Amino acid sequence: MPIKNSFAEMHEEITGWRHHLHANPELMFDVHETAAFVQERLKEFGVDEITPGIGRTGVVAVIKGRSNTSGRVIGLRADMDALPIHEVTGLDYASTVSGKMHACGHDGHTSMLLGAAKYLAETRNFDGTAVLIFQPAEEGGGGGKEMCDDGMMDRWGIQEVYGLHNTPGLPVGEFAIRPGALMASADEFEIVVTGRGGHAAAPHEAVDTTLVASQIVVSLQSIVARTVNPVKRVVVTVGTFETDSAASNVIAHTARLTGTVRVLDPDYRAIAEERIRAIAEHTALAFGAKAEVTWEDGYPVTVNSTDHTDFAADAARAVAGAEKVDVDTDPIMPAEDFSFMLQERPGAYIFLGNGDTEMCHHPAYQFDDDAIPAGCSWFAEMVERRMPLG
Repeated sequence: MPIKNSFAEMHEEITGWRHHLHANPELMFDVHETAAFVQERLKEFGVDEITPGIGRTGVVAVIKGRSNTSGRVIGLRADMDALPIHEVTGLDYASTVSGKMHACGHDGHTSMLLGAAKYLAETRNFDGTAVLIFQPAEEGGGGGKEMCDDGMMDRWGIQEVYGLHNTPGLPVGEFAIRPGALMASADEFEIVVTGRGGHAAAPHEAVDTTLVASQIVVSLQSIVARTVNPVKRVVVTVGTFETDSAASNVIAHTARLTGTVRVLDPDYRAIAEERIRAIAEHTALAFGAKAEVTWEDGYPVTVNSTDHTDFAADAARAVAGAEKVDVDTDPIMPAEDFSFMLQERPGAYIFLGNGDTEMCHHPAYQFDDDAIPAGCSWFAEMVERRMPLG
């Protein structure tokens, strides 16, 4: 089955929803207006149940099929939040909120799931229950975990869960997926180095934390080069480096580093933490300084179930054709908090082509509205294919 005719007919309407959301971005859990917009549309569609406030500001909607002899319950998820980025696209519907932008296409994800909701509520050509999940705070807030911690999976009896994300660089309307690890985990660390401040002309009377912290930055790269199996993927990045000195003739008393660790093999999360602590503490000690390391667990690895990857790929083939579905795409190192949902229930995450656009999180990024029919069709196809009538 190719792109469903209903979504071709609704394309302009769904695009209008996206443009509205794009012009009015909200961050993290503060997505009250976005959630209200979602609820208004869902009420118009006549879905069976709408529950706001899950995971603080998430929305869960229920659509029942024509029958429920299968007893099957499928979850579909879209994220709603934007990013703290100043938009430079110059679009007619560009962000009206300074310093906030839908630079990752979550406005598109939400609109596509709304389009699928309208279609499913009108047709109900399935045997079972579809649970639609509109999630806040994917961009660093862990909204997916918050919704799971609120008991979402058990409360609605979700048995499988699926989601998608647009992908610049992949032709519009094409799909890419793989079983197993698809996206990396992302943990954060902070290293505070304390030495002895002093005058730049008398370094022998001080313990130079800038020098110590610099040695730590370089040494941290040995984790990937000399600790990690070369066929594994681990990225250690120091993102900030700051000292308590504001003058060129002062040796700083303290220096602070922050960074992230990304892995595709969950075993390396603990290994990386242990090595970062050891390298920071012992390097500082060698120079007569002290290093304190703080570690914060972030999003886990996004792992697709093998069987459910097959189900998602079958639905994508039905929408786009077999030649436009890559079932062995390379895993990538960004993280995704849909991973928390996949830890609770089997399922799969799939990439949808967004064409030749700037990458996600770029101030000139643009979601391609031509991808909407394919995304809506895939959501709907997942429900009808996994819960067929008869």
